[in-house]
Amino acid sequence: MKIAILGGTGDIGQGLALRLAADTAHEITVGSRDAEKAETKAEEYTTELESRGLDAAVAGAENEDAAAAARIVVLAVPPYHVGDTVEAVADALVAGDVLVSPATGMKRDEEGFHYHRPGAGSVTKIAANAAPEGVDVVGAFHNLAAARLANLDAELGIDTLVIGDDEDAKTTVIDVAEGIEGLRALDVGGIANAPEIEGLTPLLINVASNNEGLHDLGIEFT
Repeated sequence: MKIAILGGTGDIGQGLALRLAADTAHEITVGSRDAEKAETKAEEYTTELESRGLDAAVAGAENEDAAAAARIVVLAVPPYHVGDTVEAVADALVAGDVLVSPATGMKRDEEGFHYHRPGAGSVTKIAANAAPEGVDVVGAFHNLAAARLANLDAELGIDTLVIGDDEDAKTTVIDVAEGIEGLRALDVGGIANAPEIEGLTPLLINVASNNEGLHDLGIEFT
């Protein structure tokens, strides 16, 4: 399956691109508003994979071109760019495509990080509101430590929580997520449950910031 990771030059995008390319047979393209930047990063990711003896490659393209060629489009962009990014690539999407939103709104003060719930209710809902008709939105990969994900030497052994209103789209994303070694995907219902999932991210950052040895922590439900 062809997967585009828009914002694939950033932290979470890098981790997802490397893990998916290393652990699965999916065709991965990282996207950026700047095609040259995307291509440069894709070459870096490919070099990293090849240095580990992996026969895998990552392509790079401008966001719209990356989305046009993909069945699954991951919105690995900051929360305040999610709606604009969906609108920018809308003409490249077709019915049956799936958008995946891992972003969560946060704000920070002297006490730490806090969930910043947008007016739509969640960042996942922002993506759903902007998506063209026939294109489903699934929330996933919210609570993953980007550095741990990008470090291919690090064992994961963690869970990602998945939400979506279309069961087929959600199942597709769950299958993709579980292709990553050490990552388990758990169904948490519809998009209405997104705030509870997105709100875990600032909590995890606060735990990591205040406890030694927990910098790249994740969640495992047992």
